[in-house]
Amino acid sequence: MCLVYISEVSFRLFFERPKSGELAVLVHIKFSQQSEPEDLREFEELALAAGADPLTLVTGQRDKPDPKLFAGSGKVEELGQLVRDNNVELVIFNHSLSPSQERNLEKVLECRVLDRTGLILDIFAQRARTHEGKLQVELAQLQHMSTRLVRGWTHLERQKGGIGLRGPGETQLETDRRLLRVRIKAISSRLDKVRRTREHGRRARTRNSVPTVSLVGYTNAGKSTLFNAVTEAGVYVKDQLFATLDPTMRRVELDDIGACVLADTVGFISHLPHKLVEAFRATLEEAASADLLLHVVDCADPERDRNIDEVNKVLAEIGAEEQPRLMVYNKIDLHEYSIPRIDRDDQGRPVAVWLSAATGEGVALLPQALTELLAQDLVDDTLVLTADEAALRARFYQQHAVVSEQFLDNGGSEVHLRIPKPDLLRILSHSNYQWSQLRWLGGNANQSAGSD
Repeated sequence: MCLVYISEVSFRLFFERPKSGELAVLVHIKFSQQSEPEDLREFEELALAAGADPLTLVTGQRDKPDPKLFAGSGKVEELGQLVRDNNVELVIFNHSLSPSQERNLEKVLECRVLDRTGLILDIFAQRARTHEGKLQVELAQLQHMSTRLVRGWTHLERQKGGIGLRGPGETQLETDRRLLRVRIKAISSRLDKVRRTREHGRRARTRNSVPTVSLVGYTNAGKSTLFNAVTEAGVYVKDQLFATLDPTMRRVELDDIGACVLADTVGFISHLPHKLVEAFRATLEEAASADLLLHVVDCADPERDRNIDEVNKVLAEIGAEEQPRLMVYNKIDLHEYSIPRIDRDDQGRPVAVWLSAATGEGVALLPQALTELLAQDLVDDTLVLTADEAALRARFYQQHAVVSEQFLDNGGSEVHLRIPKPDLLRILSHSNYQWSQLRWLGGNANQSAGSD
C-alpha cells in the first residue's frame, strides 16, 4: 500500500499544474546547421496558451547542442541569474531536451525546466474535453514522462548503500515504471477500440456513398471558425494556438451531392511531437481516409508558406499526402490584396478558395467548389423508362434524383436524373439492373458504361 501511495504522489508531481500563471523565462538557441530561422513569435504564443507568464526571451547561438546542458555554460549561468533575481518558477526551451539534459538543467537552475514537447503536451492536457481526447493526451504524456521519472526521485540519490538503505530509489522507480507500462497498455487498448469504431463509421459512410471532407491546417488558421460558418455547429473558437483539440463531425447538404460529412480536426504545428501524432492517430485517420481535404491557410500570416510545408509534413507522416485537397485561404479581411474568389487549374477544376470565415466574405464559394470537386462522377442525363420499370422509377424518386419527368404516350416516361454515379450503381444493383440495359437520351450511356 505504501508503494502505491508514493507512486500516486509521483504521478501528481508530473501531471498537476498550478491554476495561476507561472513566471517563466523562454529560451531559444540557434544552431549553425539550421537552414531556416524559427518563428519565435509562435514560441511565445505557445507559452501564453499554456498559461505561463513570460518574463523574457533569452536567445543564443551555438554550433551544436551541449550534451550535458544543451546550452553553453555561460548561457546557463545567465539563465540562473535571471531565475534567482526574479524568482522565476519555470524555464521553457524551444527545443526537445533529452531526459538527462532536462535533469541537469533543473539541478543548476533550481527550478522546473520544460522543453517544447512538454509544453505542447501541457496545452493539449488543458484543452482536451472529450473522453477520447483525454485518453489520447494522457497516452502521449505517459510516453513522454516515462523517460523522465527519475527526476521525481532525486531525493533518494544519497541512499547508495549501508544496512537498511540499499535500493529504495531503484525499487520505487521500477514500481512507477511498471505502473506506467500497465496504464499505457490499457489506454492503447481503449484507443484501439476507438479506432475500430471510427473505421466502422467510415465503412458505413462508404456503403451509403456519403463523402467525407476533413479540415486540416496549421493551428490558429481559422478551421473551427470556418467549420461553424459552414455547419452552424457552434464549436469552441478562440484566437489562440490549439483552441480546438477534440474532433467534431457534422452533416452538410450540398447541391447535386446530397449529404456530406465535414470533420474539424486538431491543428498542426512545426516540430509537432511524434508522440502526439502517434497518440492522435485514431483521430488523424479521419483525414487520411477523407474523400477530400480542405487545407485551411491563414493567408495574412507572414509565415504562410512555412506553415503549409509543416502541414504537408504531418500529412505525409499519417499517409494522407496523396489525398485530393482544396486549398482554402482564410482571413482575407486581414490581407490587403485578397478578394473572395475561386482559383482554377487548366481544366477548370477548383484548386483554391479565398474567403474570410470571420466576416463571411466568400464563404458561399466553398460549397460551390466542394460540389464541383465531389460531383465529378455525377450523372446528369435523361433516362427513358418503360411502364414496366415503375419500381426503378420509384427508387429514383426516393433518392431525390429526379429533376423533371415527361410522360410518353406508350405509358413510359423520360426522367431527367442528377445523381452521383455510385448511388446510381447501388440502385441498379438492388433492382437487378445492368448499366447496359439503360436507355439514355444524352451521352452518359456510352461514357459511363465504358468506366463501369
